[in-house]
Amino acid sequence: QVRLVESGGGLVQAGGSLRLSCTASGMIFSVFSSSDVGWYRQAPGTQRELVAYIPSGGRANYTDSVKGRFAISRDNGKRRVNLQMDNLKPTDTAVYYCRVDPVGYRLAEYWGQGTQVTVSS
Repeated sequence: QVRLVESGGGLVQAGGSLRLSCTASGMIFSVFSSSDVGWYRQAPGTQRELVAYIPSGGRANYTDSVKGRFAISRDNGKRRVNLQMDNLKPTDTAVYYCRVDPVGYRLAEYWGQGTQVTVSS
């Protein structure tokens, strides 16, 4: 059974950094390496929005508000996707979710349980 396990959220002051990690427990290498992976976030009273993603075999993409501050990376061997967040702002406060979409195998997508990121001013 596949499960996405997230870690790394917390409370940080504005200008600080956090690193989120998401591990696809139970997913085999070939499925993960052919998946699109990404991070989304949802602040109270708002819709979930895309933050960053890496398509299988492609380049990283970012929403405009995090360009130059966030960096997404993937380690297929460890079935892991990371999000390095620097120069955090209070507007980055949200629950962050990891998503793995096995597009290469036409399987259902997977979501993590969410991890809270709070940036104080």
